[in-house]
Amino acid sequence: MSDYTTSTIFVIGGTGAQGMPIVRALVADKKYQVKVLTRDLNSARAQELLALGNVTLVEGTFADEDVLRAGFRDADGAYVNIDGFNTGEKTETYWAIRSYELAIEEGVRFFVYGNLDFVLKKSGYDPRFRTGHYDGKGRMAEWILFQNQSNRDRMGAAVFTSGPYAEMTVSPGTPMTPSVEDGIVTWRVPLGDGAVPHVALDDCGYYVRWIFDNPDRANGMDLEVAIEHVTYARLAEAFAAVTGHPAQYIDTDLDTYWNGPLKQVADLPAGYNADPRDKSTMSFRDNFTGFWNMWRHGVITRDYSLLDEIHPGRIRTIEDWLRREDERGRQLGKGTLWDRVQPENWRPDSPVLKGSADMRTGRL
Repeated sequence: MSDYTTSTIFVIGGTGAQGMPIVRALVADKKYQVKVLTRDLNSARAQELLALGNVTLVEGTFADEDVLRAGFRDADGAYVNIDGFNTGEKTETYWAIRSYELAIEEGVRFFVYGNLDFVLKKSGYDPRFRTGHYDGKGRMAEWILFQNQSNRDRMGAAVFTSGPYAEMTVSPGTPMTPSVEDGIVTWRVPLGDGAVPHVALDDCGYYVRWIFDNPDRANGMDLEVAIEHVTYARLAEAFAAVTGHPAQYIDTDLDTYWNGPLKQVADLPAGYNADPRDKSTMSFRDNFTGFWNMWRHGVITRDYSLLDEIHPGRIRTIEDWLRREDERGRQLGKGTLWDRVQPENWRPDSPVLKGSADMRTGRL
């Protein structure tokens, strides 16, 4: 049996929404040293990670072979989560492949790829469900697991498949940002009676730590995670129960949705640093039409019994997550969930998605 044991992990995407709790989980007991790639050593997120201890920073971009080699060198583990919503499908495809190849060359023992569902394939290649930032990752996850069939004795590999964060339901700058209408917190999205398998960010840290702690079992695994499949009628009901304030879900047709708050970005590139002249670049409208269709029509599944086994203390319901998030906000001085979803209270640090702050920077 190959020795997949790791002690130093190079993390790409460590300053993102998902990456922050993953790094925290990896260094929580100082078992692992973590090298985090960042474009800006002095950014608030990078400095927050550095302050955890057992973290060093590597400055640069994943779209640079010299930087990648420096990151993988002297690391025996890797967690690679390329921001496909930054890069677009084509760029992620190339650099996911090169990241895997360079990791092997530099002696990494275990490689974990941050993934999203290959929804186009899972839908039977129905074009209604094409979602670029999902499919771009899903294709590469399959490629990595295929390579692992030949390379598993040299470098183990696993895929970590997440989904829309629960935090996105109460944050500005997301496809499901709520509004407040006549004192009622309102989600107007084109979901019908469908459900979204929302993911808790803190649980992401646990799951990725589990993969590195259990490499023999995880080798070749696609670990697909979520809290539960959340209908938005249930989301509104749970929000009201937790906060004591009214909430509602209003199913919205796609034309109305795209003439709402997202109207100004509907025809912009979904990969915000992708070339808008490139015919492969999807628009926000096309990308997120597929996004909502996959949830509305129940394309994506999860094995919740497996997740219960791997993470017995996981968050199992959206109401449980809302209660924890409400308490966390109070402790951090951000106010209650009710306070935090009021548009006048959005703060510079309110968006959960790092891309909401980055947007079109011209930097990968």
